[in-house]
Amino acid sequence: MYKLIHGILTNTMAKGVLQIVNNAFIPFDPANTDYQQFKKDISQGVALNDPDENLMSSEAITTFLGTLP
Repeated sequence: MYKLIHGILTNTMAKGVLQIVNNAFIPFDPANTDYQQFKKDISQGVALNDPDENLMSSEAITTFLGTLP
């Protein structure tokens, strides 16, 4: 399971995601293997929460994936 996080200083979406199981921050960097796995996982149905802890729908995830590098 993953969670989108807000930027600490600006309260905007950060440039990464939190992997819940180990509290690892994964940057949205196509060269990062954890990022590649994140995209694969959520496209295959692994849960993704928004910054407010709400489970995102599959439609919202598809839209979100379209905004990523």
